[in-house]
Amino acid sequence: MTRVFHRIRETTYWYIIFILKAGGTIKYFDYAASCPLDKEAADAYIKASTEFFGNSRSLHDTGSEAEGLLENCRGEIARILGAEREGIYFTSGGTEGNFLAIHSLLSASQPNGKHIITGVAEHSSIHSVLDMLSQDKGYEITKIPFGEDGRIDLQKLKAALRYDTVLISIQHGNSEIGTLQPILEISSICKQRGILLHSDCVHTFGKADLVKIAQSADSLTISGHKFYGPKGIGAVYIHPRLRWDPFLPGGSHEKGFRPGTVNVPGVAAMTVAAQKAYANLNVHHSHFLLLRAALLKELEPAKDLIDAYDFEHEYQLPSTLGLRMKGLEGQYIMLECNRHGFAISTGSACRTGMQSISKTMEALGVNGKSGKEFIRISFGWNTSAEDAKALGKTLAELTHEPVQL
Repeated sequence: MTRVFHRIRETTYWYIIFILKAGGTIKYFDYAASCPLDKEAADAYIKASTEFFGNSRSLHDTGSEAEGLLENCRGEIARILGAEREGIYFTSGGTEGNFLAIHSLLSASQPNGKHIITGVAEHSSIHSVLDMLSQDKGYEITKIPFGEDGRIDLQKLKAALRYDTVLISIQHGNSEIGTLQPILEISSICKQRGILLHSDCVHTFGKADLVKIAQSADSLTISGHKFYGPKGIGAVYIHPRLRWDPFLPGGSHEKGFRPGTVNVPGVAAMTVAAQKAYANLNVHHSHFLLLRAALLKELEPAKDLIDAYDFEHEYQLPSTLGLRMKGLEGQYIMLECNRHGFAISTGSACRTGMQSISKTMEALGVNGKSGKEFIRISFGWNTSAEDAKALGKTLAELTHEPVQL
């Protein structure tokens, strides 16, 4: 048994070394799925892991030092959001954050309401928790599609309101085409009727100013690895005026919002990444606009074969570009791009391997085979204009290549 264990350990070690040496050979255009860890954020993670390693709930000095770092980070995330620090809770990421935020809001809402409104194109973590509430708790869920501009149709949302509507959950930014949803207008509707509002801001934190969103929504979620922080860490903001019940009672960490020891090194690294993202927000925005324009220009020779979901820049993140390649499945385009040295995606990474069409395509009314023609391109801080042009040229050429069936 010992010999087998050592053989497995040795094989795993050399496999990891091989993978690390082989990395970096592909031009990466899937930053909406995940970002590399920023060097300064990585340094913060190591420092916190080695010097602030105590359990933040321990009463000795080592625990108090970890607690002090944690609270400093909580205050900094609150400052970036323009929110109250008492409402910031650290989680393991966007999926858990959405789950706990929605349960918390429902525990704070009026008990006689059983109707929830959401969007067709919400992230799978939102649909999953709402499906569970529908099956287990008897909630009725209404899903609102996009208009032609890739944004929630406010008239349809208003028409869906009922006397027993207790919650509306609408993402701030769509993760597949980058459109920004009218959260401020939705918030006004909610306030008039006493309805709570949750907004999944995982795709927009670090890419857009969320101060007005945080001031308008009752809760929102963020995730560290979407803005060059580490994986496995995120945060939820719930307005402190709300009195919610813990989903799992008895926990002492994060005021009972989430059980388990807080990942202080992850929080520290995420906070550094957030500071860096917002210090360079305007620079990155301008860079993404240039990359987007450069890539779209290369697509012009094939414009009759490619639909670009390119809307008003005021209502769309320039770092995320959705395309539909007419007559070609997105998975084929993705694999061909990979063969040519480019990493793109067919949509949200949480849908990889699924046969169903993109929720964004469904929200836009694009169904059947056409709905499977979708691909997503997303830029990072270090993406070069040359690489964006090269990808655009490759995509244009692929539309004219014969497909082997």
